[in-house]
Amino acid sequence: MHIRSTLDPISLHEVPDPEHHPCLYEGDGVNGVEVYFENEENRQIYMDMNKELGHKKVLASDDSDDYVAEG
Repeated sequence: MHIRSTLDPISLHEVPDPEHHPCLYEGDGVNGVEVYFENEENRQIYMDMNKELGHKKVLASDDSDDYVAEG
């Protein structure tokens, strides 16, 4: 599963034109998270926070035929 988030996790503002903003991808190419940021400074803050916490995100999903995403 590939998840794309255009909500900057630092500013909590929507990134209106993701192709022209900094991005961070975490995953193996098939399953992962693509996060867009308003600017490079926010991307660096996010990366530094993850280093301090010493962990990466873990994605879990239900890919059964009757699964309906909520939210």
